[in-house]
Amino acid sequence: MADRSATGSSAMALVDAIDRALPQTQCTRCGYPDCRRYAQAIADRSAPINRCPPGGAEGIARLAAVTGAAIQPLDASHGIEGPRRLAVIDEAACIGCTLCLPACPVDCIVGGPKAMHTVMATLCTGCELCVPACPVDCIALVDMTGDRTGWAAWSQPRADEAQARYGFHQFRLQRDRDERNARLEARRP
Repeated sequence: MADRSATGSSAMALVDAIDRALPQTQCTRCGYPDCRRYAQAIADRSAPINRCPPGGAEGIARLAAVTGAAIQPLDASHGIEGPRRLAVIDEAACIGCTLCLPACPVDCIVGGPKAMHTVMATLCTGCELCVPACPVDCIALVDMTGDRTGWAAWSQPRADEAQARYGFHQFRLQRDRDERNARLEARRP
C-alpha cells in the first residue's frame, strides 16, 4: 500500500510541476478544457509537450525540463506563439447579452443583462474564448506586449493569479449549478 501511495503522490507531484510550467491562460488551444487537464495528459504521456501557444518555445523548454521529453517545435495546428493579447469590448456595440461572461475562464468580464460589459484588463489572460461567444462581434483582441511572446509576455505571478481565478470560476459555476438544482428539486411536488 505504501508503495502505491508514494507512486500516486509522485504522479500528482509530476502533474503539479507540469501544470506550474503552463501559463494558465486556460485557452483550450492545446485541445484540453484547461491547463490542468493538459498537464495530466502530458504526465500520462497521452499528449506531447508542444501544444501550448501561449507558453511558446520557452513553455516547451520548461515542460521538457520537467518531463524529460525532448524539446520540439510548437505544433502549429494548435496555434502560433504571439504577444499577450487583451480582449477589448466595444461598449457602444455591446448589447448586454451576457454570453461572454461564462465564456471567460477567469471571470475578468463584468456587466449585467442588457447592460454594457467591460474587461478588467489586468486580469485578462488573452484566452480569446469570449470572442466567438459574442453574437454581435463587439470583442476585439489587441496585442499588449509588442515583440515579447510566450513566457516573455507573461510571468509566473500572472500565471498563479490566473490559475487561482480559474479555480474560483470553476467553484462558482459548480455552486450555481448546485443552487439551481436545489431550487428545481424544492419545486417538485
